[in-house]
Amino acid sequence: MVKRILVVDDEKSILDSLAGILVDEGFVPVCAGSAEEGLKLIDEEEIDLVLMDIWMPGMDGLQALEEIKKRDPALPVIMISGHGNIETAVKATKKGAFDFIEKPPSYDKIVVAVTNGLAMSKLVEENEILRISARKKTALTGNSKAIQELSGQIERVAPTSAWVLIRGEHGTGKEVVAQSIHRLSGSSAKPMVELNCAAIPEELIESELFGHEKGSFTGATANRRGKFDQADGGMLFLDEIGDMSLKTQAKILRILQEQKFERVGGGKTISVEVRVLAATNKDLEREIEAGNFRADLFYRLNVVPINVPPLRDRLDDIPLLVDEFLNDMARKGLGEKSFDEAAFKALTGHSWPGNVRELRNLVERAVIMAPGKTITGDDLALLLPAGQGAEPSPVSGIWRAPFMVNDFKEARKIFEREFLRVKLMENHGNISQTAEEIGLERSHLHKKVKTLRVDNE
Repeated sequence: MVKRILVVDDEKSILDSLAGILVDEGFVPVCAGSAEEGLKLIDEEEIDLVLMDIWMPGMDGLQALEEIKKRDPALPVIMISGHGNIETAVKATKKGAFDFIEKPPSYDKIVVAVTNGLAMSKLVEENEILRISARKKTALTGNSKAIQELSGQIERVAPTSAWVLIRGEHGTGKEVVAQSIHRLSGSSAKPMVELNCAAIPEELIESELFGHEKGSFTGATANRRGKFDQADGGMLFLDEIGDMSLKTQAKILRILQEQKFERVGGGKTISVEVRVLAATNKDLEREIEAGNFRADLFYRLNVVPINVPPLRDRLDDIPLLVDEFLNDMARKGLGEKSFDEAAFKALTGHSWPGNVRELRNLVERAVIMAPGKTITGDDLALLLPAGQGAEPSPVSGIWRAPFMVNDFKEARKIFEREFLRVKLMENHGNISQTAEEIGLERSHLHKKVKTLRVDNE
């Protein structure tokens, strides 16, 4: 993608000279004759780097630099001055300038500074990708036939540009499938931008998806890029797509078809090129029949359908999953523990209505609550439903857990966390629906989920 360089200077000869250098080097120059005009262009255009004079009528370059860093701290700015001195250069650097060049700027200095500024910007972006990726699981765990078939599908579809609809029950690992597709795709060097459609209030989802202009609504104190904008040239993952309102579905469909949109409160049309992955735990065909989901949106997303198997269809993978969870918890400082044969037998005898997420939660509870280094079948008897072959329930056995500690506050915390986890599971992770059912304000429930670290991914 060709880089757009904003040149800000009140001298037309300097603007023409710098623009010519940039064109010769394959960049697209965008010119402004004042700091005020430059700031406006930053709001309206996609700018990759700024070359800016310091001494200009009206707002000077240092004031503009401060404003740019408030709006977009990652945007590299190179300051240019005909009255350069060390004090000015230091002041510009402290305010966030990437480099400082004296007038008249030579061809080589401009090219080197711009090239280095863009390289640094790319490095910062790549580091952010690595930081985010380090927290994400990007590969499937298991050797079962179901997982081998799923891995084969991912390997075939990932290198293509095809859109994918990932379907599966709550807690099966749909996000891991999306991360795996991204890791094996041609856009793996760019971030996969994610949006949980069920977690965003309807009145804010347009701003989240399309971005907004400063002052477009109460609280919009600065321009903001939306998810589609951030994913340009890469991948967008729309999780829980079945929980969007029909109004939002209509707007999403138009953007998916045209790959064009306008920010909330803005009038400029922005074009993007985005590959979309979507996921849902709902039966979308049934939702279409009930009038809750648009058929045309379903057919647009359902280019390549991938079904993630429930844990009950891949019980052979439980030992590998448990080992992974135990190692992860040991790294977090919860202690090194293991499961004995009776414990593994108990796990494979359960049908796991909450799938892999339920298994992880159970392993974490067992690590915390079991007194010994080895977690036994007897330890799990306090957490798993009694009896084999009985219809499992995510609440069976949970009532015993608070009684395994002597501290009242800790027992109450355990009960609240498990209660909210189960209710969220029953409502497929929908915060608003759960809050209404249990009689809490939505904001209060959000705070509880965060404070108690309730797993609602």
